[in-house]
Amino acid sequence: MGSKPNLEDVEKILSYKFNNKKLLEEAFTHHLSSSKRYLPNERLEIIGDSVLNLIVTKELFFLYPNLDAGHLTHLRSDNTDNEKLARAAVKHRLHQFIINKNLERDEHIQVFMQEMEEYPIHSHGLVTVPKILADIVESTIGAVYIDSNCSLETVWKVFRSVLEPIIYEEMLVDHPTAKLQDICQKSKLDLRYEKESWKKDSSVSIFIENKLVGKATYHLRKEIASNRAAKCVLDSIDTIMMDLGVVDYSNATREKNNEEEHEYSD
Repeated sequence: MGSKPNLEDVEKILSYKFNNKKLLEEAFTHHLSSSKRYLPNERLEIIGDSVLNLIVTKELFFLYPNLDAGHLTHLRSDNTDNEKLARAAVKHRLHQFIINKNLERDEHIQVFMQEMEEYPIHSHGLVTVPKILADIVESTIGAVYIDSNCSLETVWKVFRSVLEPIIYEEMLVDHPTAKLQDICQKSKLDLRYEKESWKKDSSVSIFIENKLVGKATYHLRKEIASNRAAKCVLDSIDTIMMDLGVVDYSNATREKNNEEEHEYSD
Protein backbone atom coordinates (compact mmCIF):
# COMPACT_ATOMS: atom_id res chain seq x y z
CA MET A 1 0.00 0.00 0.00
CA GLY A 2 1.14 3.53 -0.72
CA SER A 3 1.42 6.31 1.80
CA LYS A 4 -1.73 7.90 3.12
CA PRO A 5 -2.70 11.16 1.32
CA ASN A 6 -2.08 14.37 3.23
CA LEU A 7 -5.59 15.75 3.53
CA GLU A 8 -4.29 19.06 4.89
CA ASP A 9 -3.49 19.81 1.25
CA VAL A 10 -7.22 19.48 0.48
CA GLU A 11 -7.92 22.18 3.04
CA LYS A 12 -5.43 24.42 1.24
CA ILE A 13 -7.08 23.72 -2.12
CA LEU A 14 -10.51 24.55 -0.71
CA SER A 15 -9.25 27.45 1.45
CA TYR A 16 -11.30 25.91 4.23
CA LYS A 17 -10.11 24.57 7.60
CA PHE A 18 -12.15 21.65 8.93
CA ASN A 19 -13.17 21.66 12.58
CA ASN A 20 -13.82 17.91 12.40
CA LYS A 21 -10.96 16.26 10.50
CA LYS A 22 -12.79 12.91 10.49
CA LEU A 23 -15.40 14.40 8.15
CA LEU A 24 -12.68 15.26 5.66
CA GLU A 25 -11.20 11.77 5.84
CA GLU A 26 -14.64 10.23 5.49
CA ALA A 27 -15.25 12.34 2.37
CA PHE A 28 -12.19 10.84 0.65
CA THR A 29 -12.78 7.24 1.74
CA HIS A 30 -14.63 5.86 -1.26
CA HIS A 31 -17.26 3.22 -0.55
CA LEU A 32 -15.55 0.71 -2.87
CA SER A 33 -12.46 0.82 -0.69
CA SER A 34 -13.64 1.80 2.77
CA SER A 35 -11.62 1.03 5.88
CA LYS A 36 -12.93 -0.17 9.24
CA ARG A 37 -11.96 3.05 11.01
CA TYR A 38 -14.07 5.41 8.93
CA LEU A 39 -17.47 5.27 7.31
CA PRO A 40 -17.51 5.24 3.50
CA ASN A 41 -18.39 8.54 1.87
CA GLU A 42 -21.80 7.50 0.51
CA ARG A 43 -23.68 9.29 3.29
CA LEU A 44 -21.81 12.52 2.62
CA GLU A 45 -22.39 12.10 -1.13
CA ILE A 46 -26.15 12.03 -0.58
CA ILE A 47 -26.25 15.23 1.41
CA GLY A 48 -23.62 16.87 -0.80
CA ASP A 49 -25.66 16.14 -3.92
CA SER A 50 -28.76 17.72 -2.38
CA VAL A 51 -26.88 20.78 -1.11
CA LEU A 52 -25.16 21.30 -4.45
CA ASN A 53 -28.44 21.19 -6.37
CA LEU A 54 -30.01 23.68 -3.96
CA ILE A 55 -27.21 26.26 -3.97
CA VAL A 56 -26.72 26.13 -7.74
CA THR A 57 -30.47 26.34 -8.38
CA LYS A 58 -30.71 29.30 -6.00
CA GLU A 59 -27.84 31.09 -7.75
CA LEU A 60 -29.34 30.57 -11.21
CA PHE A 61 -32.88 31.37 -10.07
CA PHE A 62 -31.93 34.88 -8.98
CA LEU A 63 -29.42 35.38 -11.81
CA TYR A 64 -32.08 34.65 -14.48
CA PRO A 65 -35.46 35.85 -13.13
CA ASN A 66 -37.17 35.35 -16.53
CA LEU A 67 -35.74 31.94 -17.38
CA ASP A 68 -38.38 29.23 -17.75
CA ALA A 69 -38.28 26.06 -15.66
CA GLY A 70 -37.05 23.84 -18.51
CA HIS A 71 -34.03 26.00 -19.28
CA LEU A 72 -33.33 26.50 -15.57
CA THR A 73 -33.25 22.72 -15.11
CA HIS A 74 -30.96 22.31 -18.14
CA LEU A 75 -28.61 24.97 -16.81
CA ARG A 76 -28.55 23.44 -13.32
CA SER A 77 -27.83 20.01 -14.79
CA ASP A 78 -24.88 21.29 -16.82
CA ASN A 79 -23.40 22.78 -13.66
CA THR A 80 -23.98 19.80 -11.36
CA ASP A 81 -23.87 16.61 -13.46
CA ASN A 82 -21.18 13.96 -13.10
CA GLU A 83 -19.04 15.32 -15.91
CA LYS A 84 -19.02 18.85 -14.51
CA LEU A 85 -18.07 17.60 -11.04
CA ALA A 86 -15.45 15.21 -12.41
CA ARG A 87 -13.82 18.09 -14.28
CA ALA A 88 -13.70 20.08 -11.05
CA ALA A 89 -12.09 17.15 -9.23
CA VAL A 90 -9.37 16.81 -11.86
CA LYS A 91 -8.79 20.57 -12.18
CA HIS A 92 -8.16 20.88 -8.44
CA ARG A 93 -6.35 17.53 -8.12
CA LEU A 94 -8.87 16.17 -5.62
CA HIS A 95 -8.61 12.70 -7.13
CA GLN A 96 -5.04 12.47 -5.86
CA PHE A 97 -6.30 12.37 -2.28
CA ILE A 98 -8.66 9.39 -2.58
CA ILE A 99 -7.80 6.93 0.20
CA ASN A 100 -6.79 3.45 -1.03
CA LYS A 101 -5.69 3.68 -4.65
CA ASN A 102 -7.04 1.41 -7.39
CA LEU A 103 -5.05 0.87 -10.59
CA GLU A 104 -8.02 0.23 -12.90
CA ARG A 105 -9.82 3.28 -11.52
CA ASP A 106 -6.71 5.43 -11.96
CA GLU A 107 -6.39 4.33 -15.59
CA HIS A 108 -10.03 5.29 -16.18
CA ILE A 109 -9.32 8.73 -14.73
CA GLN A 110 -6.32 9.15 -17.02
CA VAL A 111 -8.48 8.41 -20.08
CA PHE A 112 -11.00 11.00 -18.91
CA MET A 113 -8.29 13.61 -18.42
CA GLN A 114 -7.08 13.06 -21.98
CA GLU A 115 -10.61 13.33 -23.38
CA MET A 116 -11.20 16.56 -21.43
CA GLU A 117 -8.66 18.30 -23.67
CA GLU A 118 -10.91 17.79 -26.68
CA TYR A 119 -13.94 19.26 -24.89
CA PRO A 120 -12.68 22.08 -22.61
CA ILE A 121 -16.03 23.06 -21.00
CA HIS A 122 -18.43 20.11 -21.31
CA SER A 123 -18.78 17.28 -23.81
CA HIS A 124 -22.55 16.77 -23.31
CA GLY A 125 -22.37 13.01 -23.33
CA LEU A 126 -19.35 12.45 -25.59
CA VAL A 127 -16.88 11.12 -22.99
CA THR A 128 -16.93 8.46 -20.30
CA VAL A 129 -16.91 9.99 -16.84
CA PRO A 130 -15.38 8.13 -13.87
CA LYS A 131 -18.21 8.49 -11.34
CA ILE A 132 -15.80 8.33 -8.44
CA LEU A 133 -14.58 11.83 -9.34
CA ALA A 134 -18.08 13.27 -9.04
CA ASP A 135 -18.62 11.25 -5.84
CA ILE A 136 -15.57 12.84 -4.23
CA VAL A 137 -16.76 16.37 -4.99
CA GLU A 138 -20.25 15.62 -3.66
CA SER A 139 -18.93 14.00 -0.48
CA THR A 140 -16.56 16.93 0.11
CA ILE A 141 -19.47 19.36 -0.30
CA GLY A 142 -21.40 17.28 2.23
CA ALA A 143 -18.45 17.33 4.63
CA VAL A 144 -18.09 21.12 4.44
CA TYR A 145 -21.84 21.53 4.91
CA ILE A 146 -21.90 19.42 8.08
CA ASP A 147 -18.63 20.87 9.38
CA SER A 148 -19.85 24.46 8.91
CA ASN A 149 -22.96 23.81 10.99
CA CYS A 150 -25.06 23.37 7.83
CA SER A 151 -24.20 26.75 6.33
CA LEU A 152 -25.25 27.01 2.67
CA GLU A 153 -23.43 30.34 2.43
CA THR A 154 -20.16 28.75 3.52
CA VAL A 155 -20.54 25.87 1.05
CA TRP A 156 -21.17 28.24 -1.86
CA LYS A 157 -18.24 30.46 -0.84
CA VAL A 158 -15.92 27.44 -0.78
CA PHE A 159 -17.15 25.65 -3.90
CA ARG A 160 -18.06 28.43 -6.30
CA SER A 161 -14.44 28.75 -7.37
CA VAL A 162 -14.03 24.96 -7.42
CA LEU A 163 -16.89 24.70 -9.94
CA GLU A 164 -15.51 27.37 -12.26
CA PRO A 165 -16.09 27.88 -15.10
CA ILE A 166 -19.78 28.21 -14.30
CA ILE A 167 -21.92 27.43 -17.38
CA TYR A 168 -24.24 30.37 -18.06
CA GLU A 169 -27.34 30.61 -20.26
CA GLU A 170 -25.45 31.83 -23.33
CA MET A 171 -23.16 28.78 -23.05
CA LEU A 172 -25.97 26.19 -23.09
CA VAL A 173 -25.58 23.48 -25.71
CA ASP A 174 -28.23 20.89 -26.56
CA HIS A 175 -27.36 17.24 -26.06
CA PRO A 176 -26.55 15.86 -29.56
CA THR A 177 -29.12 13.04 -29.53
CA ALA A 178 -31.84 15.36 -28.22
CA LYS A 179 -31.03 18.02 -30.82
CA LEU A 180 -31.05 15.52 -33.68
CA GLN A 181 -34.31 14.00 -32.46
CA ASP A 182 -35.88 17.47 -32.32
CA ILE A 183 -34.80 18.31 -35.87
CA CYS A 184 -36.12 15.03 -37.28
CA GLN A 185 -39.43 15.24 -35.42
CA LYS A 186 -40.14 18.78 -36.60
CA SER A 187 -39.15 17.86 -40.15
CA LYS A 188 -41.28 14.67 -39.97
CA LEU A 189 -38.30 12.46 -40.79
CA ASP A 190 -37.79 8.88 -39.59
CA LEU A 191 -34.72 8.64 -37.34
CA ARG A 192 -33.23 5.28 -36.40
CA TYR A 193 -30.19 4.21 -34.39
CA GLU A 194 -28.61 0.88 -35.29
CA LYS A 195 -26.84 -0.38 -32.15
CA GLU A 196 -26.76 -4.13 -32.72
CA SER A 197 -23.18 -4.02 -34.03
CA TRP A 198 -21.79 -2.29 -30.94
CA LYS A 199 -20.90 -5.56 -29.19
CA LYS A 200 -19.01 -6.64 -32.31
CA ASP A 201 -17.12 -3.50 -33.36
CA SER A 202 -18.12 -0.81 -30.82
CA SER A 203 -20.02 1.12 -33.47
CA VAL A 204 -23.43 2.80 -33.65
CA SER A 205 -24.94 3.89 -36.96
CA ILE A 206 -27.67 6.46 -37.59
CA PHE A 207 -30.23 6.29 -40.38
CA ILE A 208 -32.59 9.06 -41.49
CA GLU A 209 -35.31 7.89 -43.85
CA ASN A 210 -33.46 4.55 -44.04
CA LYS A 211 -30.32 6.26 -45.35
CA LEU A 212 -27.05 5.86 -43.44
CA VAL A 213 -26.03 9.37 -42.42
CA GLY A 214 -23.57 8.86 -39.59
CA LYS A 215 -21.52 6.35 -37.65
CA ALA A 216 -19.21 6.43 -34.63
CA THR A 217 -17.30 3.99 -32.47
CA TYR A 218 -16.57 4.06 -28.75
CA HIS A 219 -15.72 0.85 -26.98
CA LEU A 220 -16.35 1.86 -23.36
CA ARG A 221 -20.06 2.67 -23.57
CA LYS A 222 -22.76 2.19 -26.19
CA GLU A 223 -24.53 5.39 -25.09
CA ILE A 224 -21.48 7.50 -25.83
CA ALA A 225 -21.03 5.86 -29.22
CA SER A 226 -24.63 6.91 -29.94
CA ASN A 227 -23.96 10.46 -28.80
CA ARG A 228 -20.84 10.71 -30.95
CA ALA A 229 -22.72 9.37 -33.96
CA ALA A 230 -25.40 12.03 -33.44
CA LYS A 231 -22.70 14.70 -33.15
CA CYS A 232 -21.23 13.43 -36.44
CA VAL A 233 -24.62 13.80 -38.13
CA LEU A 234 -25.17 17.29 -36.72
CA ASP A 235 -21.78 18.41 -37.99
CA SER A 236 -22.97 17.65 -41.52
CA ILE A 237 -26.68 18.29 -41.08
CA ASP A 238 -27.00 20.90 -43.86
CA THR A 239 -25.55 18.55 -46.48
CA ILE A 240 -27.54 15.58 -45.17
CA MET A 241 -30.84 17.46 -45.31
CA MET A 242 -30.07 18.75 -48.78
CA ASP A 243 -29.38 15.18 -49.98
CA LEU A 244 -32.72 14.13 -48.46
CA GLY A 245 -34.49 16.94 -50.30
CA VAL A 246 -35.33 18.84 -47.10
CA VAL A 247 -34.57 22.50 -47.72
CA ASP A 248 -36.25 24.21 -44.78
CA TYR A 249 -35.38 22.00 -41.79
CA SER A 250 -33.76 24.98 -40.07
CA ASN A 251 -37.17 26.64 -39.85
CA ALA A 252 -38.03 24.17 -37.10
CA THR A 253 -35.02 25.13 -35.00
CA ARG A 254 -35.54 28.83 -35.71
CA GLU A 255 -39.21 28.44 -34.72
CA LYS A 256 -38.13 27.04 -31.36
CA ASN A 257 -35.68 29.89 -30.80
CA ASN A 258 -38.27 32.49 -31.80
CA GLU A 259 -40.77 31.03 -29.34
CA GLU A 260 -38.19 31.33 -26.55
CA GLU A 261 -37.29 34.92 -27.50
CA HIS A 262 -40.98 35.85 -27.57
CA GLU A 263 -41.47 34.22 -24.18
CA TYR A 264 -38.59 36.18 -22.64
CA SER A 265 -39.85 39.48 -24.10
CA ASP A 266 -43.36 39.11 -22.66
